[in-house]
Amino acid sequence: MKIAIIGYGKMGKAIEEIAINKGHEIILKINSQNLAEFTKENIQKADVCIEFTTPHTAFENVKKCLEAGIPTVCGSTAWLEKLEDAKQIAIDNHAAFLYASNFSIGVNLFFKINKMVAAIMEKHPEYRVAMEEIHHTHKKDAPSGTAVTLAEGILENYAAKNKWVNEATTQKNELSIISKRIDPAPGTHTVFYQSEIDEISINHTAHSRIGFASGSVLAAEFLHTKKGIFTMNDVLNL
Repeated sequence: MKIAIIGYGKMGKAIEEIAINKGHEIILKINSQNLAEFTKENIQKADVCIEFTTPHTAFENVKKCLEAGIPTVCGSTAWLEKLEDAKQIAIDNHAAFLYASNFSIGVNLFFKINKMVAAIMEKHPEYRVAMEEIHHTHKKDAPSGTAVTLAEGILENYAAKNKWVNEATTQKNELSIISKRIDPAPGTHTVFYQSEIDEISINHTAHSRIGFASGSVLAAEFLHTKKGIFTMNDVLNL
């Protein structure tokens, strides 16, 4: 499989290492220093694009890859106001698109567990639900995309909550997400259910970027022969 990596920072380099170890070829590596090479002609030499950049550049990058007709995996977060537009561009260009806030297999299992726990705990209003996420100080968005996905999973299954806020709150309808930035933490997400008597929590802690990078390559392997819109649930058959 020939891969174009859009965003050749720490994550892009981790993706490159894993992809090469699995026998794939990296035919294009784009960063802020070589944007002139990010052309339709070069993109179309790839079987699949993997995009990990910034909230401000992600949509245009994804758009360019999809308009070239190339299956595209995107892990950039905090640009979701344009996500539906990206999906439509994929459909219009008969391409394939897969967005995930987190490509770690463990995190995607955690998403599933989170929804199940929320549905159970919703029946026990004596427990107050809240969230905390911890990342390194270079993390550009807060709350993290993973935290937002977890929050949405709770809101879908917990009738008393209808919005999340990125601060402590006493409003009964609001789900609090506390964001902390501490080096060198690659990512910890915790959901708490607290009562006057006890506390129940579920937690995922990443030890390195390897899980994210490995999952994105797995997603690319799944996507590169397909057309349409997919998620990590499709990749992992959840």
